[in-house]
Amino acid sequence: MTQERNIQKRTKCLIIGSGPAGYTAAIYAARANLNPILYSGLQPGGQLTITTDVENFPGYPNGVLGPQMMKDLEEQARRMGTDLQWGSVTKVDFSKRPFLAEIDEDYWVEADSVIISTGASARWLGLPSEQRLSGFGVSACAVCDGFFFKDKEVAIVGAGDTAAEEALYLSKICKKVHMFVRRDEMRASKIMQDRVFKTENIDIYWNTEVEEVLGENKVEAVRIINNQTKKNQEIDLSALFIAIGHDPNSKIFEGQIDLDEEGYIITKPNSTETNIPGVFASGDVQDKIYRQAVTAAGTGCMAALEAERYLATVEVEGLKV
Repeated sequence: MTQERNIQKRTKCLIIGSGPAGYTAAIYAARANLNPILYSGLQPGGQLTITTDVENFPGYPNGVLGPQMMKDLEEQARRMGTDLQWGSVTKVDFSKRPFLAEIDEDYWVEADSVIISTGASARWLGLPSEQRLSGFGVSACAVCDGFFFKDKEVAIVGAGDTAAEEALYLSKICKKVHMFVRRDEMRASKIMQDRVFKTENIDIYWNTEVEEVLGENKVEAVRIINNQTKKNQEIDLSALFIAIGHDPNSKIFEGQIDLDEEGYIITKPNSTETNIPGVFASGDVQDKIYRQAVTAAGTGCMAALEAERYLATVEVEGLKV
């Protein structure tokens, strides 16, 4: 069956996805002479390419724009010898080695090890104004961007543990936090709800949804609607944080490797190993807790080191790179 596929490349290490995890994995894999090939995916650089200022990544004392940081990592990976390719992996076959990955439904790549770094995508409200002001006051990461709105009024949308955690984080640095909950109760754990309720500068709006984000070049206010009374209200604020969840970009791996109930790739404790020897996962596609650029980079490093060790223990024949 393999002979029927249009196989155009073979590599010791295939990296699926870019971003901090993918590029870091590429840097380490290239330095280990694994001659990695990296396919960048539909959004080269990942979520940081739609982020403005990044001030919490080590090595940038004056901060850096998200797209510039990704460009720096890309250039470093290229300088180390990574074969950087534009394109998306549309299908995989991990049933046996060499592993197979289909590129843009066109041709296949063979690989003796695979590092998955496809990330996760934040869920949005679906408002045009939300997307227009993304990076200009609208954010899906309070820990990443909350500092820029210190001592100002902000709002957060969500009702789960993540929303509660981010609301509490914002309450420590912002003047006031408006929390919009779509139903008449929160989904967060009891202990997280209690902490939110006891925080004086968090105002909760029950049965409330955001109807519009207001502002020309930055967030200036939001218009909300109460689902029960159908009354509108405008609230002046400087930022709107969306905390309604993330979706791991793992659909093409369904049935190939183990995923949890939310679709995150399951890795072994203190490792990036999946249930398939030789296939590793790094970054937000396997991390539902931290979701930070620096932690993604760390797991990218781990994945490359583990791929190198794996390849040293298996016999590889007929490799052409």
